[in-house]
Amino acid sequence: MSETKKELIKPNVVDSDDDGTICLGESFFIDDNYELTTFTFGPHVLQLLCLQSASTDFDLTGQLVWPGARLLNEYLSNNAELLQGCSAVELGSGVGITGILCSRFCNEVVLTDHNDEVLKILNKNIDLHESSENPNSCAALSAEKLEWGNTDQLNQILQKHPEGFDLVLGADIYILQNSVPPLFETVKELLLLRSGKEGCKFILGYVSRSKMMDVMVPKEAVKHGLQIREVEGTRSVIANLEGVIYEITLSN
Repeated sequence: MSETKKELIKPNVVDSDDDGTICLGESFFIDDNYELTTFTFGPHVLQLLCLQSASTDFDLTGQLVWPGARLLNEYLSNNAELLQGCSAVELGSGVGITGILCSRFCNEVVLTDHNDEVLKILNKNIDLHESSENPNSCAALSAEKLEWGNTDQLNQILQKHPEGFDLVLGADIYILQNSVPPLFETVKELLLLRSGKEGCKFILGYVSRSKMMDVMVPKEAVKHGLQIREVEGTRSVIANLEGVIYEITLSN
């Protein structure tokens, strides 16, 4: 391909001279037309930047708020005593709606995601929240990159938080089957840091999208030496999907 032809091609499209195939670059999938959106959970009102519909790339699903996050936030807002004075880490934070709500009760919240584009909007929402000078917020908020099963990234986080966390949180973070085993591997590592500490648990906002995943999630939890129980009274319908809150702890 000549230098002249290269100059005419847009950065998100690559034209193959061999067979005429057009390959789409990463920037084609990125949609950063975020809107400032208001969410209400009980007496708590949050304003966050997010997309209103899913990106064309499944890896960028963290750019919008999913039903599981709404379910988890409703549960946490109604059971704020679970968070009072705790340190928490959220897995698959996306735009940060759960972690930012928790900052109103926790002493410290670390929000994590594996995708660099999602981490950009996550940090913007942390800045937005902190600049609002909300008198209800008492936690130190930070964002960290964490791909589940990545020991190096997890260790980097734990170097800053050597005592671990009181709570692990997650909502709608099991979209792909191959992500479930490393998810529970990471959860187990985080819970082991606080083994013997009363109340240390993983709270998962689960929304049913397939029978296969309904079976796989509890099965993988048990396979990783964890106990999983449905929190009584939390099963409900949200966005026409059945959801439930699970509490997951280390097996005795």
